[in-house]
Amino acid sequence: MAMPFRRSSCGEPGRAHTVDRIYASVYVDPVPTSLAVLDVIAEPTRRRILDAVRAGERSVGELVEEVGMHQPGISRHLKVLRDAGLVEVRQDAQRRLYRLRPEPLMELDEWLEPYRREWANRLDALERHLERTTRPTRSTRSTPRGTP
Repeated sequence: MAMPFRRSSCGEPGRAHTVDRIYASVYVDPVPTSLAVLDVIAEPTRRRILDAVRAGERSVGELVEEVGMHQPGISRHLKVLRDAGLVEVRQDAQRRLYRLRPEPLMELDEWLEPYRREWANRLDALERHLERTTRPTRSTRSTPRGTP
């Protein structure tokens, strides 16, 4: 009688474990693009790179100077930004020029909009509450002699 749970490392290469298939189909959902972008831009160096390419195309050398990091580090961050779709690259002779792709940031902005509205509504409600419940205070300071 065959066991229903067989590990792929037990002699059947390429065959997935039954539990792995169940887990993958039920519990692993793809991360929404907006959250993946948020994860990528959480790193301060990547935000500085995005700030630099926001103004226009930049070569890796220019980014090294602007960001103040060694070239291998900039290249690693650029790969992450490229994989997330935040920058695109074009070849110009021997140089690679990077520029901002705003679409993923626009998707993130759309995802954040309901949260902005909610907080704006809460702050408006707090302001109305404070206006209703606070009494105007009279100044108890007296003016110095000789001033109007």
